[in-house]
Amino acid sequence: MDSLPFRPRASKIEPEEASQMPFVTKAWEDLTIQDDFMFKAVMYSKELCMGVLEAILNEPIHDIKYLGEEVSLKAGYASKGVRLDVYVEDAAHTIYNVEMQVASETDEELAKRMRYYQSQIDAEKLKSGRDYTELRQTIIIFICPFDPIGRGWHLYWYENTCRRDATLKLKDGTVKIILNTRGTGEDITPQLQAFMDYVNSGVLGTNPLVQAIDQKVNEVKKNEEARLSYMTLEMKMRDAHKDGEAEGKALMMRIWKLLQAKIPFADIAKETHVSIDEVRQIAHEIGVAY
Repeated sequence: MDSLPFRPRASKIEPEEASQMPFVTKAWEDLTIQDDFMFKAVMYSKELCMGVLEAILNEPIHDIKYLGEEVSLKAGYASKGVRLDVYVEDAAHTIYNVEMQVASETDEELAKRMRYYQSQIDAEKLKSGRDYTELRQTIIIFICPFDPIGRGWHLYWYENTCRRDATLKLKDGTVKIILNTRGTGEDITPQLQAFMDYVNSGVLGTNPLVQAIDQKVNEVKKNEEARLSYMTLEMKMRDAHKDGEAEGKALMMRIWKLLQAKIPFADIAKETHVSIDEVRQIAHEIGVAY
């Protein structure tokens, strides 16, 4: 186990309290495009998915095919799997992974998440003995209802460039885009701005793409099969959360007892498979010092 499945919330707390985190999901009727289930349902419409990609890239997309519905990529037995929300390929064989990132993360956390996603996509494409020259152009897009970079821009577009001359690009075929729906200024097209406003606060307006997306959201909400799928997924997530709570509580109790016994941090880390920095933080937060 690489890291704890929970985080203690306050200093000098009992280990039983540290693992208690409420699990909350939205009512079906309250879902919006920001919610993972609804976002995937909307983007599984080829026409809408192409429209969103065209709005973001500001260039035409001439067709797409879905490479998998919520594809899970794993590099190896012990690897952390990557679940790709929207994973498509266009007519020019460019691969797109589009994710709705609602949980607030720092720029470094998002960057490393993108790096990991990229590595897993590449690993998947290189399986079965394919040569690295067969790697496709890939564009990873994160849509965030917050500004992880802090510049106030709507769109952050990254490609590998030369440090000495930024116009000199490394032709590795990778692009990473972060959308900040709460951006300010007139730095994007009206089409993308309309999409951003809808994601951010549900503003409908007169934009045809946004109206079509909103219509799809309403259609999904009226679909009984989709509602049952959501309820089933919710129950599975609750069960997984309970399992994680039990595992986390047991691990926390084990670390707490070892700390009470004044076992060296390095030995605790080795025995529990938790990083030494994590052990130090737990010791600090539950008020144990030696």
